[in-house]
Amino acid sequence: MGMQIGSGSASADPEVMIEMNMTPLIDVMLVLIIMLIITIPIQNHAVNLNMPQGPSPVKQTDPIVVNIDVDFDGTVSWNGAAVNPSELDAKLAEAAAQPDQPEVHLRPVAVVPYKSVAAVMAAAQRLGVTKIGMVGNEQFLK
Repeated sequence: MGMQIGSGSASADPEVMIEMNMTPLIDVMLVLIIMLIITIPIQNHAVNLNMPQGPSPVKQTDPIVVNIDVDFDGTVSWNGAAVNPSELDAKLAEAAAQPDQPEVHLRPVAVVPYKSVAAVMAAAQRLGVTKIGMVGNEQFLK
């Protein structure tokens, strides 16, 4: 009687390999990564600026400042002198007509009605004053 060595029969086929061979897949992925790295454009961290050539510009003169104060009762004053609405319109038109307009600083007091301030701003806009700004706004934060 013949002796059989092992647990299976002598005519049994070897086991089928179920696992996939990963080596070709890894090789293809490495080639793709290398191609991607080669084709990415080089990042340039420099910023090109066109710097001015020649002497520096002449220092500008200080702007002319006009202070318009609006008091609690709606009284409007131009650089400390009280003006009526028609005088205010004439002075604003004169300021708007200048080639280098003066800066108009509008300084209302904290308790002035809004319509008084809005009337001054509307007149300035209507007459073409472009350099106008509110001064002393920190009083309204309280």
